[in-house]
Parts: sequence; C-alpha cells; structure tokens
Amino acid sequence: MAEAAGTEAVRVMLVDDHEVVRLGLRALLDRTPGLRVVAEAGSVAEAVAAARRERPDVVVMDVRLPDGSGVEACRQIRAENPATQVIMLTSYADDEALFASIMAGAAGYILKQARGKAVAEAILTVSRGGSLLDPQVTERVFERLRSPQPAATGLEALTAQERRILDRIAQGRTNREIADELHLSEKTIKHYVSSILAKLQVSRRSEAAAYLARHTRES
Repeated sequence: MAEAAGTEAVRVMLVDDHEVVRLGLRALLDRTPGLRVVAEAGSVAEAVAAARRERPDVVVMDVRLPDGSGVEACRQIRAENPATQVIMLTSYADDEALFASIMAGAAGYILKQARGKAVAEAILTVSRGGSLLDPQVTERVFERLRSPQPAATGLEALTAQERRILDRIAQGRTNREIADELHLSEKTIKHYVSSILAKLQVSRRSEAAAYLARHTRES
C-alpha cells in the first residue's frame, strides 16, 4: 500500500521456517499502512545474513528454527545493529523463553494465536521505541535478575543448538558434516564444540559422546 507523502514505511523482516506462516504475515502487513516487508528468512543463518544485508527496522522472529533458536538469531542481529527491534513469535507463553528473549535484546514477544491486527500494532509499537512487556512481565524479569538461579551444569547447561551438535558428535559426525547439516560454517561449529566441552567439563569429543551416552542411560 502506498505511503503518504513524506512518510517512510517501517521496514519489516519475517523469520519463520514455515512458508505458509510467512505468506500469511506478509499478506497482512502488506495491507497495513506504514509497514513494508523487505525480507524473509526460514533459519537462524538466513535471518542473520538477511538482517545484515537489509538492516530492517523490525524483525518478527519465530522462537524455534530448524538450525537453532530465534533467541540466538535475535542476539546476533541486535549485536550487529542495535537499532533493529526484534519481536519474538511463539506458539505458547513460556517464562524461560521470554526471559531469554529479553536478555537477548528482544522488545518482547507475541503469540502466534494473536489476531492479525495485534501483530501489526506490535510492530508499529516497537518501531516507535515502545515495548510489548506489561508491568507483571517486567517485574518477573527484574526478580530473576535480582535473584539469579544457580548456573546449570552438564547437559542442562547446553543450549538447544549445542545439544543438537552434541547429538551429532555422538553419532560420529565431523565438524564439516555437522556444519553442512545445520547450514553453518565450520568455524561456528568449532566454537560450539569448544563451548560444549567446557560446559561438560571434558577435553575431547569422545569424552563428550561418552558423557551423553552415560547420562542418557541414567535418565
């Protein structure tokens, strides 16, 4: 839809691994004055690359993506361009996901069940510097910051992406094979492997695989 003279549309990027979801959102936003979809992505890697290229004003980001978490993508995008606002899109309300999203720099999140008008209004709100967090949610976040939980150890300390990589290490995959499967660079996989070894307090990939096998049997 054409914008009024002198009014610049909010540039939006949609990130969801389901094309039908992206198509539905694009159709909705294309009918909303003041909004323009400039990019789409279906994975963490695609989202980070597209955000770097297009520098959108607002990103609507699915929490769960095939090659990692939308929270990870949010963190990377915000680190490269703090001016880009990120709205997390999720199927259910989850305090842990919400907390992780906020710590990653998200402006808040909305449920996929939300009405289309609510999604458009949320985008306009954060583009103007507003937040989607209500006072109760904000208080829960501050409580968590004031009373941090003990650091998780072992498998519980791994992110979803690290667990995926550990599973592949246990299957005997090389870094190159894992990188190809997850559509990441080999350098990124090496970084993840180093993090996994540190969190499991082991020094070799074989020890990490044995750790996984041992704790899987015990659970």
